[in-house]
Amino acid sequence: MLKVYNSLTQKKEKFAPLKAKEVRMYVCGITAYDACHLGHARAAVAFDIVYRYLKFLGFKVTYVRNYTDIDDKIINRAKELNIPWNAITERYIKEYQEDMLELRVLTPTKEPRATEHIPHMIRAIQKLIENKMAYESQAGVYYSVRAFKDYGKLSHKNMEDL
Repeated sequence: MLKVYNSLTQKKEKFAPLKAKEVRMYVCGITAYDACHLGHARAAVAFDIVYRYLKFLGFKVTYVRNYTDIDDKIINRAKELNIPWNAITERYIKEYQEDMLELRVLTPTKEPRATEHIPHMIRAIQKLIENKMAYESQAGVYYSVRAFKDYGKLSHKNMEDL
């Protein structure tokens, strides 16, 4: 029997997927603006072990690991090197994939890129603003943590202590 640590209850509990014999697993991938480092490798290997073990147990696993292929770090690096932003991301995504092959990490089921989902992100942000869960400032749009009554529940942090 597989047990996992539940951050909410702070206990190990029997693993029970939402759908029998199927697991959907989403893992944050790299922000592609520089070479892969040990932290990237550790995360990839750790989740590769989870992926393999779930498959070994007989689960049908849909494993999604994204690429952040546009953000301030990428834009700043592109300006610094005077090259297009997507040249930066293509280079470092390719290097990351090569590093993962060397580590024998399995390729996830899907590897979406942030730029493929910008319209979805904009709609989600607009809805958060409409619902007063986010607010705009000159620097950008921010999530309104005080508007979310359960903020801190999972981390067991008191809002006033943060």
